[in-house]
Amino acid sequence: AEICPLMTNQALVTVAAGLPISFYEDRLPEGMPVYRVIPNTAASIGESMTVIAHNAVGAEKVDTIKAIFNALGKTEVIEERLMGAATSLCSCGTAFILRYVRAAMEGGVELGFYPDQAKEMVIQTVKGAVELLEKSGLHPESEIDKVTTPGGLTIKGLNKMEQCGFTNAVIEGLKASVK
Repeated sequence: AEICPLMTNQALVTVAAGLPISFYEDRLPEGMPVYRVIPNTAASIGESMTVIAHNAVGAEKVDTIKAIFNALGKTEVIEERLMGAATSLCSCGTAFILRYVRAAMEGGVELGFYPDQAKEMVIQTVKGAVELLEKSGLHPESEIDKVTTPGGLTIKGLNKMEQCGFTNAVIEGLKASVK
């Protein structure tokens, strides 16, 4: 409150998770643009998926805020009510994906590869899968269908993962990290 008189022609950008825009609006001069921004740890290598929410006044300068955070990767402007879900998907999601990588590496070791070999193979496979989706623009299931043959190894592995609750575990993990 003490600095409010000094805050003219300013905007507030916050990366504090869990504090709604209204928290800041209640403490700042009326009409001040407020932006809630949640990057993820991949910002350190310029590959963040950063989400941005703003108050009504913030709509005017949101393109400037996007341009700043695009230097860290990609940005998506969302409604503030989705900020918790976006944090789960994009910020917590990094850890969830890394947990898959770890599990696949452990599986590779169990199948006979040295840990470093398994790590390199899994990382490149994940990178390739992501590039397929980005370049093709297709739904993941369309790419899965391309490598799934009747009675083949891929469908057997996918079915076993589903029997063990893979999709449900991912969805429930995302939902739990919003609460």
